[in-house]
Order: sequence, then structure tokens, then C-alpha cells
Amino acid sequence: MSLIDAIIIGIVQGLTEFIPISSTAHMTLVGSMLGTMAKDNPELWTAIQGVFQLGTLVAVFVFFATDLRKILFEFVNQNLTKRVSLVDQSVNAKLGWYIAIGTLPILTIGYALKKQLTGSFTKDPTVIATTLISLAIVLLVAELLSKRTRTLESITMRDSIIVGLSQCMALIPGSSRSGTTITAGLFLGMTRDTAARFSFLLGIPAILLSGLASMYDIYKAKEIFVGLDLLPIVVGTIVSGIVGYASIAFLLKFLAKNSTMLFIIYRIVLGLLIFWLSF
Repeated sequence: MSLIDAIIIGIVQGLTEFIPISSTAHMTLVGSMLGTMAKDNPELWTAIQGVFQLGTLVAVFVFFATDLRKILFEFVNQNLTKRVSLVDQSVNAKLGWYIAIGTLPILTIGYALKKQLTGSFTKDPTVIATTLISLAIVLLVAELLSKRTRTLESITMRDSIIVGLSQCMALIPGSSRSGTTITAGLFLGMTRDTAARFSFLLGIPAILLSGLASMYDIYKAKEIFVGLDLLPIVVGTIVSGIVGYASIAFLLKFLAKNSTMLFIIYRIVLGLLIFWLSF
């Protein structure tokens, strides 16, 4: 992977991680076009994707720094210091619980299916195209049926579990982690920007652990990654973080006034294009 390739892929990752169009799908497609994805070594590409995601994770930390400080402080204070019952805890303290509980499904399933998820199946263009179109249809239904009245203050443990389960679909490229969780949020009656905000917060543990696991894989299996130049990966990760920050700001502002129809159309068009090119 050249430095230019890494910058391009970093831009793609940053642009698509938070917008509901699937970052892994776009990284795989762009990586394939640039010739940087070794088809005989899909584990390498999965690991690189995971590391690039750490850049966008930093973007989340920076963008939601104030929110995260409040969540952490109030969670620790009301659970470890004052021992307040869950029912009486503040919104931020409850969000700490919801993020933790909502992360459990993807950790469990991701660990159980790690071998399948890092293999060639998840790099198959027809799989990506199918999930792109499928989720677009589901997202469209959510847009049509959602009441869009609930805010972050109204989220419950049940909501976190449902959204957490939906996040597991993002393990299949083309689904989109933000896409599946925002869709679930809409079905639960959340406003679009609330669904997006909760999606970003919920994604922090999953992205962090995925990135760390990918770094460990690179370290542990050195023979698989012989000749891998780390400089482009570092640069690409930094680029993904910078672009990711702008992407978060754009999406929250966009969804406050607009529907997800633009992304639905894009997903369907891209899916059909991939099918056409594949056959």
C-alpha cells in the first residue's frame, strides 16, 4: 500500500464510517480498485480496516468530548460513589449503562464468528451489493413508519438492547454500523439526529475493541503481514480521523433537517452498479 493509496482509503473510511452507506464496503471496493487488497490474504485487509477505524474513533472522542466526560463522571459517581438506583440515575449515567449493555451483542457474535468475518466471504462484491440494497429497503421502511418524536432522554435499556442487536448486522460489509443502528433507532421512534447520536456513542466500544484486536492480529501473526509498511497505515488512520470528524458534524446537522432518503438512493444505486459490474 502506497502513501497515496492510504490517504485515499483514509478519506473513504472517514467519509463513510458515520454516514449510513457502509465504510467497510467502500474501503473494500476502493482497496480492490487500487489493487491494495490482496484477495489471497483477506485477513490482512480486515486487520487494516480495523486499524483505520481507530482514526474515526478518535474523531468521536474529540467531537463528543463533553458528552463523554459527563457520561463517565455521572456513571462512576452514581454507581460507585453514591450507589444510586438505575431508575433514579441521570440521563448521562443511564447512557453509560446503555452503551455497555448495547455493546455486548456485537462483542459476543463478533468473537464467535471472527474466522468467518475475516475471511473471503465478507469481501465478496455480491454480498456487499446484497446488503447495501437490503438495508436501504429496511431504512426506507423505517423512515416511512417512524414517529420520530423520541429524544436521547427517553432512551431505555430495552432500546439499547434492540439497537445493540441491530449493530451486529454491521459485521457483514454493506450493512453499515451507523446504518443498522440508525434504522433501529427510527423504528423505535427516535428523531433522526437522536438515532445518529446514540449510534455514534454506542459504536465507541465496538470500534475501539475492533481496532485493538486488529493491531494485535498484526503483531501476533507477523508472518502473515511480512513486508507490510506501517507508515501508510499510520498516515491513513490519521486522515480517517480528520475526515471522520467533519463527517460526524455533517451528518448530525443534515439529519436535524433532512431524511435519510439521499443515503437510501445512494445505497441502491451503488448496490445495483456492483451487481452489474460483477456479472
